[in-house]
Amino acid sequence: MELTVGPNQFFWSADRWAALYEYLADAPVDRVVLGELVCSKRLPFYQDRIPDAVSTLLDAGKSVALTSLALVTLKRERKLTTELAEMGGEVEINDLTALPHLPQGAKFSVGPLVNVYNEGTLAWLAARGAQRICLPPELPLSSVEVLAAAAADLGVTIEVWGHGRLPLGISGRCNHARLHGRTKDNCQFACEDDADGLEVRTLDDQPFLAMNGVQTLSDSYASAAHHIDALAKAGVSALRLSPQSTGFTALCVLYRGLLDGRCNGDQTVEAIRKINSSARLSNGFLTGDFGADWSGGAAQASGRT
Repeated sequence: MELTVGPNQFFWSADRWAALYEYLADAPVDRVVLGELVCSKRLPFYQDRIPDAVSTLLDAGKSVALTSLALVTLKRERKLTTELAEMGGEVEINDLTALPHLPQGAKFSVGPLVNVYNEGTLAWLAARGAQRICLPPELPLSSVEVLAAAAADLGVTIEVWGHGRLPLGISGRCNHARLHGRTKDNCQFACEDDADGLEVRTLDDQPFLAMNGVQTLSDSYASAAHHIDALAKAGVSALRLSPQSTGFTALCVLYRGLLDGRCNGDQTVEAIRKINSSARLSNGFLTGDFGADWSGGAAQASGRT
């Protein structure tokens, strides 16, 4: 199974952003998706670093794709999408409005923010030129099995979310700006102070969600560590890791070892907890009653690995 690193969802400094991709050139990952997914206002801060990052990754033998924005609302964002499609490399679509900007017959991939919930949608995207689809992380394992089987018949690679805070929603309103009493147009980049998103708690002081500018994320970090065998059996070809500010280099090594059979789910989770002991894990979308559920090793113990 391949290991993919998805686009960084957060607003990091240009140096920190570039350092991530310098590491990934030597990391045990097969494919890297980079660029701005969440907010186009962030892009100018590191846009000039993207060509060098792409060249470094390609020289290291990685497959590289550039992500489209998750929500295109402005004229300049439409222009950015057109320019993205004209660069000649692989584009990962995270908003279907990007499709008309692709050259006729161009091959592309589909990110987890596109709602590929059934075989009909998958077949339509494949006919349009999709070669790889990262399924939405809220799908249960039973649905993943059905879609992976349909994708195999169409020659489409299926990828699933492997680790990271889940992208739950995108909005025209900036939550970070509102929290600081600012408008979206005058946000002053409040999100840069929260390298992994800002925790949102309920009135009862229980962890609930995380906010990242215009994006809503899960509070927990979803991990498929206990389901690798089941995903491989279903026909899933790649696992996606989402960048985080703490211990991401170690996470890449851990999941590569898990995919290669050098460690099991329990060992991987134990090591993950050492990286960030305060982070809550979840895998409920795959096999639980609620997305925030965590089965621990129960899935493995029952044979649902």
